[in-house]
Amino acid sequence: MDRSGSAGFRQRKFPGKMRARIPAHQSHLFDDTSGNMDAPPFEPGYEGPSSGFGLARPGILGDPMVSNLAMAYGTSLASQGKDIVDKNIDRLIPINRLKYYFAVDTVYVGKKLGLLVFPYTHQNWEVHYQQDTPVAPRVEVNAPDLYIPAMAFITYLLVAGFALGTQSRFSPEVLGMLASTALIWMVIEVLVTLFSLYLVTVNTDLTTIDLVAFAGYKYIGMIIEVLAGLIFGRMGYYVALGWCCISVVVFMIRTLRLKILSEAVAEGVLVRGTKNQLRMYLTVAIAAVQPLFMYCLTCHLVR
Repeated sequence: MDRSGSAGFRQRKFPGKMRARIPAHQSHLFDDTSGNMDAPPFEPGYEGPSSGFGLARPGILGDPMVSNLAMAYGTSLASQGKDIVDKNIDRLIPINRLKYYFAVDTVYVGKKLGLLVFPYTHQNWEVHYQQDTPVAPRVEVNAPDLYIPAMAFITYLLVAGFALGTQSRFSPEVLGMLASTALIWMVIEVLVTLFSLYLVTVNTDLTTIDLVAFAGYKYIGMIIEVLAGLIFGRMGYYVALGWCCISVVVFMIRTLRLKILSEAVAEGVLVRGTKNQLRMYLTVAIAAVQPLFMYCLTCHLVR
């Protein structure tokens, strides 16, 4: 039997096993069947089922009226949020009061520095008021401020770093520890003063910011002491320490006695009594503790 007859016999005997050969380019083995098989082919201008969610077709946001309303609503929300933030910040940090303590100029700074170093010849220590509010420090040398204490604290750290550098003891960690120690002692001083005023039941217009300002004035004397020690040695340091300590004590007593003893001063005479004695002792104690801080924070900087 020839080959053609054998092939025809196999085709008649096993008709289901014969397969027609499909060209490679017509095979559907690798076609993507995850989408809609009934979707029409792509044609220009055709929009798929998700075209309504795109940005190509103008929707409600394209309406100018809606856009203006959305912008106005967003502006109102932003203004309301700003008001809420301002109220909370002003509750925690009195921004308006801080502006008063930084209302200084060059003339005021010069007069205040001279008053801190030479307070002996100054006569009038009262703070003038205008419409029940104290006048700005730039026109009242007796008014407390925060500019000089802040600048004095920064200058003190710079001078201390320079002094440590001349002794080959400077390091960022030491300078950071010095700054932290000075801040902690200032906070403790202010808190103890507030607690003492509460115990003595003093009716005064002194605020916490005022106490911070008065506690920061001693850094002027500390700067002078360290500079004198660097230039003239230990003897110069002790001479400057004595002068600055006496100046700070005189300045604090003459300033705080009008604040703490305001009731008795308003009557024109100091009434002898236990309460007034306690107030006087408190005034002297606040002034007397300043030299102790000045010495402890500067003695190790001069050798």
